Parts: sequence; C-alpha cells; structure tokens
Amino acid sequence: MSSTPKEIIFEEEARAKLKEGVDKLADTVGVTLGPKGKNVGIESSWGTPTITNDGNSIVKDIELKDPYANMGVSMGKEVAQKIKEKSGDGTTTGIILLRALVKHGIKNIASGISPINLKRGMEKGVETILAELDTLAIPVENPEAIENIATVSASGNKEIGKTIFDAITKVGKSGVITIEEGKGTTTTIDMVEGMQFDRGYTSPYFCTNAESMLVEMEQVGILITDKKISSIQEILSLLKPFASTGKGLLIIAEDIDGDALSTLVVNKLRGTLKVAAVKAPGFGERRKAMLEDIAALTGGIVVSEEKGMQLKDVGAEVLGAAEKIEISKDNTTIVGGMGRKEEIEARLKQIDRELENASSDYDKEKLEERRAKLQGGVAVIRVGAPSEPEMKQKKQVFEDSLNSTRAAQESGFVPGGGVALLRASQKLKELKLDVEEQIGCEIVLHACQAPFKQIVDNCGKDSSLYLEEVLNSDKNFGFNALTEKVEDLVKGEVIDPTKVVKNCIKYAASVAGVILISEALITDATDDEEESA
Repeated sequence: MSSTPKEIIFEEEARAKLKEGVDKLADTVGVTLGPKGKNVGIESSWGTPTITNDGNSIVKDIELKDPYANMGVSMGKEVAQKIKEKSGDGTTTGIILLRALVKHGIKNIASGISPINLKRGMEKGVETILAELDTLAIPVENPEAIENIATVSASGNKEIGKTIFDAITKVGKSGVITIEEGKGTTTTIDMVEGMQFDRGYTSPYFCTNAESMLVEMEQVGILITDKKISSIQEILSLLKPFASTGKGLLIIAEDIDGDALSTLVVNKLRGTLKVAAVKAPGFGERRKAMLEDIAALTGGIVVSEEKGMQLKDVGAEVLGAAEKIEISKDNTTIVGGMGRKEEIEARLKQIDRELENASSDYDKEKLEERRAKLQGGVAVIRVGAPSEPEMKQKKQVFEDSLNSTRAAQESGFVPGGGVALLRASQKLKELKLDVEEQIGCEIVLHACQAPFKQIVDNCGKDSSLYLEEVLNSDKNFGFNALTEKVEDLVKGEVIDPTKVVKNCIKYAASVAGVILISEALITDATDDEEESA
C-alpha cells in the first residue's frame, strides 16, 4: 500500500513559516480595527464581492498557497473561531495579539530561551491579566451603558447602537433577538412570539445554510417527545406526510441516534426530507416541564410513555407548529409558535404558582427563566440597506454589536480602545518568576500594547507618541480614536465588554503557546519534490 510522499521542515524554519501565516492574517484584519479602521474586499465566486470590516468574515476567507504558512493561517483561524464562539466579537483584536505574542516569542527562542519555559511564563502572565480585568470591570447598571456598548461595537454607528438597545429593551435581558436581511432600505424591529433553548442540532448535516452553519426552516411541524429515538421505524408514519409535502419537520427528543439519525441525515442530504433534530433542553423534572412549555407554545402534545403514548402509534395530531425555526450548534429558536393563547396563559399561571412556593434561589432563577422564554418572545431586527453588499456588511455589524452587548450584560465593561489590556498588563511587572518564565511573562506585557497601537496607527497617528501619556493617566483614560485625543473613555462612551477582552488574550496566548513549542511541520510533497526525491 503506497502513501503520499511528505515534506518536513524543522525548528526555526517551521516556526518562521507559522509566523508568516499569522502575519498575513494580522496584516489583513489589522486595518479594520477601531472606528477609523478600513474595509477589506473579498472576492465572491458568484455575484458582487463582499466588502466588510468584520474580522471573523475576513479570516474565514484567507487561504495561502504555501502549505506551511497556511498552517499558521489555520492556527489564527482557531483563535478567531474560539473568540467568536465564546463572546461573539473581538476576533481582530485576538489576531493582533496572536501576532505580537508569536513575534516576541520566536525572537526569544532564537536567542536560546526554552520554548517550554516561555510558554509557562506566558500562561502565568495571562492568568494575572484575566484576574486584573475582572478587577477593572464596571457592572452594566444603567440603560445608557448598554446603548454605548452597542454603538462602540458597531464602530461608532449610533443608529445601529440605538436599534440594538431598543430591541434589548423590548425583550429584556434574557429575551431573544434575531437579525435578518430586510426587504427595503429601512431597518425595523418586529416582536414575534417565540422561545429559545440551549440545545443545538444533533448533526451539522441538518444545516440549511452552509456559510453560517445554521438550520433555517419556515412553516415547520414539531414533534416533541421525552423518549430516546434509535429506530426510524418508530417515527416512520409521522415522516411520510413531510416527504410528500416538502414541509419542514423539527424533532425534539431526549436523544436521537442509531439508524434513526443516519436515515434522517441521508434523506435530508438527498432532498427527500426537510428535517432537523435536537435534544430536549434541561434535565429530569425540569426537562419534562420545558417540553410541556414548548408544547403549549407550538400547540403540540408531548409524546410520553408516562401518558401511555407510543411514538409508533401517534399521528399528526400530536405535532406542534411554528412559522420559523433557527438552530445553531448551541441553540434552538422557535418563532411564531401556533399554540393557543389560553394554553400559554395556563402554563404561565402554573409557573407563577411554582414561583410562590419555590424555596431555593436556584429554583426561582430557573422558573423565571422558563417564564421569560415562554412569554418574552423574539425581537426580529430586519436590516435595511440600498444594496446587497451594504446589506450583508450592515447585518454583520448588527450581529457583532448584539454579541458584544450581551457579553457586557454578563461580565460588565472596561475602558475600550485597547486600554484595558494596557492597564491590566502593568500588573505583570509585580510578578517574580524564574528567569526564562519571566521573559515569557514580559512577552505578554509587550503584546498587550499591540491592539492599542493598531487602533492609533489606523487613525494615521504615531502610537509611540501616545503610549506613555496614556499609561501615566487615570485608569479610565485612553486614546479616543473618534476625537483623536487622550481622554476619559468611560465618559466618552468608548467601552468594551470584559468578557470579550478576556477571551481575546486567553485564546491568542493559548494558540501562540502551541506555535512556539512546534518543532516540525509535515505536508504533502509537491511534484517537484517527489521527482527530486
């Protein structure tokens, strides 16, 4: 059995190639950072090119010819993906930090410092910074702060910030907001009855949108059961009407696996069925209650053996229905449930009675969460724009702004403009470590200047002229890229969610550490190399 010939590079050459890929990423996304950042154009295989300043969208489209440098790109993409997944914003800052950490790390390794000790020192430095960022965090206690964060995350666009704020005001802190492309030039907010729970699709093959990795279906039937489905025979009679009509079906079950899952996936890929499956939310008694909530909202019946019901015996009469469902890797959103108003009100009254008798804070919190999901509804922001390229870019900005605002509600906020990392990193000067670990710690200290410098540079200013002035100022002072002055950023409404800043340094340092201790890279040999071999 023959295998593909490989080419291998080692040590300095390997790390230099990884750095080359990271540098390409950072050079490309770096120009977008801050309110005076620029756009990047991305070629499309069809239609007009995408013009965007969203770091995550740009990073996803970068592939290099050189396979070794492309490994560096892939590792940078890992940083962007993790930050996007955990906090929804901050990918550009993460890539900028990664470049700085790798650059200073490789320089020190070349002078004879142990990569392992450098990595340990970097990890200790990052732990200190994360703790200090928590100390610097300011809780979100007034509506103005929410609107300010939404505006800053939208690169200073006050219209977007106000729209996000209005949507959050309508649904509350735990309410659900979805963002769609509108049909006109005006952006609108519509309230739709809906519910979201924290369970994603059981297989990515159910996705209908490959770019966003989402399942999106309209006019959907919903099967709700507390049973595990392993055999397709159990639900065959329910599936047949959907195969003939082309209508979508969502299955919510304790679990779905075996030939049931594989048959659904195969039929979805063939186009025979529009179907998706998710696991039931919650655990134990809470799961039963949440399934009954979903049934009330959608007009369905929970198929349960406790009620003497078998899946193979039931028909369309047990199915709920909804105008639309959206499923991501982590969440399911049901919009426009067809349940009767009286049924929903009865569930709400039952929850209220349980709240009166709840003895623990945990039980109260979970009951209030159920109530919010059942009655809160979904705010749908329909983004308007005069052209398709502007529509796509604007929708992305809305999504980033919403993600940042949610993160700030959860973790509080810190001064923006790269200042929070600058301040927090000064704490590293107090650490006393072994010589080589201390150097790793200093690498983190220097890297934390990089986002600040990039924001100032993108204003056409010399960042070195402002760095010392900012460090010698009050803790909330920094360079305001809009006014191009050093001033109080909290008063100037230039703020970042603490969670986003923490995830940027955390994941950038994690991947940088992997790059610095990489000693060899293996890739398929090219035709020229095979012939010379």
